[in-house]
Amino acid sequence: MKSVVIHGPKDLRLEDHQVAIPAQGQVQIQLAVGGICGSDLHYYNHGGFGDIRLKEPMVLGHEVSGHISQMGEGVTGFSLEQLVAVSPSRPCRDCQYCDEALFNHCLNMRFYGSAMPFPHIQGAFRQTLVVEASQCVVAEGLSAAEAAMAEPLAVCLHAVKNAGPLLGKSVLVTGCGPIGVLCILAARRAGADFIVATDLGEFTLEMARNAGADVAINMAQNSSDLARYTQGKGTFDVMFECSGAQVAVSGAVHAMRPCGTIIQLGLGGDMTLPVQAMTAKELSLRGSFRFHEEFPTGVSLMQKGLINVSPLITHSFGLGDLHRAFDTAVDRSRAMKVQLNFADA
Repeated sequence: MKSVVIHGPKDLRLEDHQVAIPAQGQVQIQLAVGGICGSDLHYYNHGGFGDIRLKEPMVLGHEVSGHISQMGEGVTGFSLEQLVAVSPSRPCRDCQYCDEALFNHCLNMRFYGSAMPFPHIQGAFRQTLVVEASQCVVAEGLSAAEAAMAEPLAVCLHAVKNAGPLLGKSVLVTGCGPIGVLCILAARRAGADFIVATDLGEFTLEMARNAGADVAINMAQNSSDLARYTQGKGTFDVMFECSGAQVAVSGAVHAMRPCGTIIQLGLGGDMTLPVQAMTAKELSLRGSFRFHEEFPTGVSLMQKGLINVSPLITHSFGLGDLHRAFDTAVDRSRAMKVQLNFADA
């Protein structure tokens, strides 16, 4: 079988790996679709992000769906050929944080395609993938492309949960890549009344408008438009910061109303923040990292038609166009979510 392996910046290879057989409690998946995530692009462009660097070749990918091809002993509730969304979250369930049900903070997390530990946790971009049955959520009624969006949607559902009640609240979303746009969809589903989105490009801002943002501001052309929301000590109850850029956080603090909450999702390295202004406004800064139990909820919301992710999927490439797929995903002037079609090798 073929796997997508990163060796260093721009050194992406399609390699042959041995097919694994499912053990007890496991299923074998013939991968259908894999979405290229921002972290995959960091490895592709820079060999890592922040202090996290590639130290050995690593299979990329964690946004995947596929069809069950084999089932190990003891697996129930699934059938052969069934489409499933595969959660990349694999906590050990035996450490301090797992005991506290903080599974996304597991001390021994095996999250697909992560260079955080060494040896690295190999990713899911493989034509044939063996997973725990507990990672699989039946995606009946969805396309394989939609099912592969369950992972980024779960990230945003976790962020919305961290933000607290959103019913009737005013929300600012900074950065309108896939995570930012999915946060707009998730926040609106949670009852947010007024949503403003900011970014630097018109393509992504148009995607934000189509997703339901009430106002979309191009900060490269009209940064002063955000100033109207700074009056009276600010407007926004909650900010979902999805860019990972210091300038986005710093510029938005003045638009936050007192006692508001900033949810930091974007991973772009360490920042210097306007702490004095944040203190005077009594703002809360909360990180939001990965997810766990939100994954099946994301699948369910898509199945019920309550969140529509299809407009975000702008490109699909076969494995033979691997480098073109990643180069396209980098170009935010024309691409939102780029996916790999593993059936097209």
